[in-house]
Amino acid sequence: MQPPARQRIGLLAAALWWGSLTALGFVVVPMLFMHLGSPAAAGAMAAKLFGAQTWISSGCALLMLMVFKQKNGIAQAGKAQAAMKFIVAGMLLALLVEFAVAPRIVSARADGGNLRLWHGLGSAMLLGQWLCAGSTLWRLSGRPER
Repeated sequence: MQPPARQRIGLLAAALWWGSLTALGFVVVPMLFMHLGSPAAAGAMAAKLFGAQTWISSGCALLMLMVFKQKNGIAQAGKAQAAMKFIVAGMLLALLVEFAVAPRIVSARADGGNLRLWHGLGSAMLLGQWLCAGSTLWRLSGRPER
């Protein structure tokens, strides 16, 4: 028995979210630092890519929230309900990195602030977002609900 279209759309959004974070964080950004001429150039490009990732993450999370809500506002039972807290937490982490941490990284780089602290916090929050996306994908990709 195949899952309904709503579940498939939610699963595709979860896969895109986790896959894009995985590709960016574990493949693309490390390659930037290996192949671009300077760490400053690689960092600037990575910042732009992470900014784009914020919108991918937010879009996927919002799509999943819409797909898994019923008309009466109560979330569907089962896998969607179990994933809901990870979807919301991951989206909040994405927005916090973009609008709270990233500006402080830029500021710290420009005026000699605590770059190590803000970069470490941003990296930890991205890891948290990756874990939320992975948990969401794991929960949604289990056995079909009956």
